[in-house]
Amino acid sequence: MDSFLADLVMLLHFSFILFVVFGGLLALRWLGFAAVHLPTVVWALFLELQPGTLCPLTPLEQMLRHRAGEPSYTGGFIGHYLGPIIYPNMTLQDQYFIAAALFLLTLVIYWRVYRRWRRARK
Repeated sequence: MDSFLADLVMLLHFSFILFVVFGGLLALRWLGFAAVHLPTVVWALFLELQPGTLCPLTPLEQMLRHRAGEPSYTGGFIGHYLGPIIYPNMTLQDQYFIAAALFLLTLVIYWRVYRRWRRARK
């Protein structure tokens, strides 16, 4: 059961990351998504910009894997699962660059959301 729960937490974590990256596009279509998406972006940026800070889902998954007798990992979720694929040899400077790119992408998307909202109000 713990193994299943660990896998479920891992899927939830991946889903959260996808929502952070692409959720702004949903807000372009449905303005109400902005109320959910913006706090997730702020949370993700906070975690990304605080070296050594882990999302609470990471230790939960690690604990469940340990209880299931499976090998666990140290460090962060993104570094463990996505790092070797997306950005091997990532430095702290790379981490800040990724955070800045995510922030700028979100700003561009929400500028369009804002303009759409203003047009809808008129």
